Amino acid sequence: ITYPAILKTARLGYDGKGQRRVADASEMRASWHSLGSVPCVLEQALDLRTEVSAVVARTAHGGFAAYPIVENAHVDGILDLTVVPARVPVQIADRATGLALAIADALAYVGVLAIEFFLVRTGSDDHLFINELAPRPHNSGHWTLDVSQTSQFEQQIRAVCGLALGDVSMTRPAAAMVNLLGDRWEHGEPRWEHALGHPHAALHLYGKAAARPGRKMGHLTTWA
Repeated sequence: ITYPAILKTARLGYDGKGQRRVADASEMRASWHSLGSVPCVLEQALDLRTEVSAVVARTAHGGFAAYPIVENAHVDGILDLTVVPARVPVQIADRATGLALAIADALAYVGVLAIEFFLVRTGSDDHLFINELAPRPHNSGHWTLDVSQTSQFEQQIRAVCGLALGDVSMTRPAAAMVNLLGDRWEHGEPRWEHALGHPHAALHLYGKAAARPGRKMGHLTTWA
């Protein structure tokens, strides 16, 4: 194993939970004990340029639809910002879309599937590494509620009900989505009127009863 590395619990790890960055074997062993000595995966840290997501849909009859590739930024292991379209070369975006569609087809998958890729620089070349498969509508696709002809949630229903997939074209040239975590409720309910008063912004709150630090409570989408 080449260090530094990321130690991850094999189950129930998400949004930065169940993860430790380790510099050597002794630190890895200490981190493993702090995680409860449960089964873990140790991954070599990569020279990460950015992360991109492909959100695609497939029907039982093999029909496909693919949303534009998005670019993700994380803070403390939690998705903070998604920008669409991704600020990556066209060939990288096309490669990510092609891989996502090939995976959905190989799995005979039905519904919306999100695949996260690490974009890694090796020498003078860029490579895509699959980071996560999410068999469902995904956080990095929430922008589709406001800036796509068909949202990922409608697309999920269409796919599993055997209907034709909807138009995935964007209704605006660019957009950005930021997650709203429970930390923002530390001093009470945020003043949403500042966001709601902007003509190019949309607020979505998830109706969760309790706000906790790091808990996703909603998101805000803005568009060009």
